[in-house]
Amino acid sequence: MYAGGRPRGTGNLLRAPYIRAGFPFNWLYGALFAEQGFHVLLQSTRGTGGSDGEFHTWRNEAPDGQAAAEWIRKQEWFTGDLFTLGPSYTAYTQAKLAEQPPPEWRGAVAQVALFDPQPFFWPGGAFALERSIVGGLAMFGQAATFWDNVKAVVKLQRRLKRAISGLPLIEAYQVPFDGRRPEFERWLDAPEAGDDYWAGASGIPAMSAVEIPVSLNTGWHDLVTEQVIEVYTRRRAAGRPVDLLIGPWTHTSALEDGWVESFTQALRTLRGERPALPVRVHVGGAGEWRDLPDWPPAGQPRTLELGADLGAGPGSTTFRYDPADPTPSVGGALHSPTQGTRDNAPLEKRADVRTFTGPVLTEAVEVMGAVRAEFDATTTAASGDLFARLCDVDPAGKSINVCDGLARIRDGRTVVAMGSTAHRFRPGHRIRLLIAGGAHPRFLRNYGTGEPPAHATRLVPTGTTVGHGSILVLPVV
Repeated sequence: MYAGGRPRGTGNLLRAPYIRAGFPFNWLYGALFAEQGFHVLLQSTRGTGGSDGEFHTWRNEAPDGQAAAEWIRKQEWFTGDLFTLGPSYTAYTQAKLAEQPPPEWRGAVAQVALFDPQPFFWPGGAFALERSIVGGLAMFGQAATFWDNVKAVVKLQRRLKRAISGLPLIEAYQVPFDGRRPEFERWLDAPEAGDDYWAGASGIPAMSAVEIPVSLNTGWHDLVTEQVIEVYTRRRAAGRPVDLLIGPWTHTSALEDGWVESFTQALRTLRGERPALPVRVHVGGAGEWRDLPDWPPAGQPRTLELGADLGAGPGSTTFRYDPADPTPSVGGALHSPTQGTRDNAPLEKRADVRTFTGPVLTEAVEVMGAVRAEFDATTTAASGDLFARLCDVDPAGKSINVCDGLARIRDGRTVVAMGSTAHRFRPGHRIRLLIAGGAHPRFLRNYGTGEPPAHATRLVPTGTTVGHGSILVLPVV
């Protein structure tokens, strides 16, 4: 959490498990905002980075945030105007502060914002293995100094393959951390939003209801894009002040490639200014920014059938997914160097991947909003997943990912929420739907047994059949 007020003589505070590691937070949120006249304070959350106590994924943040606000309130330099700012987990600490908003709170900026940890760790019903391990390093494995953190990251890179491929997972995950981490095991054992562990965890209701102005920031390949959009939608529907910035970014590049836009939005909010139009998004394919009165803009859903519209013809398609050699995650919402927009050629050449491609477009098609696919699908194993990805194929045949998602195969119709996007398919390009049985380690490989993943050791290949009456639904404007 970042707290402060209008220059001069105001106080600013960042609260997160990784803050006292130093760079880049001491530069991005310390030096750069101090230059603008703000006092800046960095605080590690309970049980991390040298702070006393025991870390819990979410339970301590409401009372500890109140304690931090109380401390600021008593400082001689505090003018009485409190603002909050920060990315990722620091946005979550803001959301928990919103459960009992301090009377001095004047505005909040939540960047690449985690608001609800349950769908963060279990998106689409599959355990988010990669982000859980990397996030775990940041949350409870983070050292108090920058160089200690660098050493921890290097160790993780060396040991990640063993952690994501070993069985049982309850033992393999320990490799990068040199032992057990009870919080990781709690995440792993609580796959449902209704599990007791998550009761009270979501910060979405409080962040949606707080009366102060809120500025939201995310990227099209962020880990939490849909959570940020949900808070925007709720606040907009309730008539509460809110603005939204979405760039061509991942969870980390929003503070690198997108820092100019992110810093500008933050500084504007801290100065009590509001944009003329509440929404600013980057349109992929067009390579341009759009300022909009709302999100998503008005449009009509366009339904593309695999058989009639995406080149499959009548019938069905069958492919084999082997968890011993799982379909890898390439591009999209990852922490790894392959995150973001990528050439999907290596992925599309795999025998366990299928693609369905429409005809060459004679006019542009602009997609703005949430994309989904609905499948008539069956699996031969006790459990199977469907990963679906929207791709843009250029005239040379290069296929880049636009948005994607994963869902567990259900009896009847399996709906895969593929996330939101703003993308223009230009004339001469083609629309492609890629499907597979997974995207490991972004999503934990489905073992095919239906057993809880923590202790399972058996791997059963899956034969998946998808009917060509399945559809892709695009919000076209």
